[in-house]
Amino acid sequence: MVAAAHDGMHLMGMELLRTATARDPQAALAVMHFTVERPLLSVLRSISHRPGSPPDPLIGPFSPVDLLEGVAGVRVADGASAIARPYTIAFLTLDSSHTAALRPDHKTELPVTADQWLWQLASRSTPADFPLAPESAPDEFASALRISADWSALVLRHGAAFLGHRADSGDGDFYEFAALHARTVYLDALLLGSLQRDHIDELTDELSDVFNVGRLAPRVASLERNIARFRSTYWRQHLTAHGPANNLLIAFQDQHRMPMRFAEILAETADYSRLVQTQESQQISGALGVITILGLPLGTALGILQVLGDDSLSHLAIALGSSIVATAAAFTTRYGRLVLSSLRGSNGQRSAP
Repeated sequence: MVAAAHDGMHLMGMELLRTATARDPQAALAVMHFTVERPLLSVLRSISHRPGSPPDPLIGPFSPVDLLEGVAGVRVADGASAIARPYTIAFLTLDSSHTAALRPDHKTELPVTADQWLWQLASRSTPADFPLAPESAPDEFASALRISADWSALVLRHGAAFLGHRADSGDGDFYEFAALHARTVYLDALLLGSLQRDHIDELTDELSDVFNVGRLAPRVASLERNIARFRSTYWRQHLTAHGPANNLLIAFQDQHRMPMRFAEILAETADYSRLVQTQESQQISGALGVITILGLPLGTALGILQVLGDDSLSHLAIALGSSIVATAAAFTTRYGRLVLSSLRGSNGQRSAP
């Protein structure tokens, strides 16, 4: 836990969440809890590095690199895209003058502008940064979650937002309880979604490398183990028995297409598993074929000598030589070539089908 204040922002504390994966067992997420006493959208635009926004507060006094020194190493993103920026979760309540985001009363529907405010907070943008097309705006706003008449939530790929729809009366107001929920159980839902996304990204990378490194069978077996571990440990679509936390988790998963991506991973892994089984069956069939081709002439020759009661070493040598010739001739037949081909094919597991 740390606390600091600077330029209208108060850092209430930090959390570290262990998010170990197979490739990165030391990975963790840092969660920073702020209260903001200046325009919240301006702060969000700064964190997302929008053109013309003020300096990023996470590069200055609130730099995670400095705050976590001696506790954890911070992986600094070197990309300029929004995906390289921290995920933000905003909670905003207003006074009675901000009628564009408020209900006239709890029985009246929200003004259209309320969802515009909500979308800007979640997307960390203004209309100048990212003007929504009028044709697609209704679909974007339709994904907003109405937690109650008092507040709504919206989950997007790079940020989420909670917005109050009545005036905040200050200390003792319901919004204190709402803010606590936003910082705890609702935050947990989004953190679980982030953890699921990272594991699915890793499984996707592992799936892409199946034919690039090593033999196919061990790679597929490792992939199946990692999928089973992820499925039993992290792949949940319900955080609680009921309530908004589940809807937030599902909204996060939908934003990152996780159910569809995981289904594709399962289907592709099943295809590769069938390919491995086919190759192993070919190898077993080829080995049995070799045993048959090698053993049949020799067994026949030795059986004839035994029936005749012939113990002559010269006759035994002739029988062995004849069986070798018969075996070599058998390998030149269509069946022999098919056996050899199946053995060669079972060993060619480095190339894609």
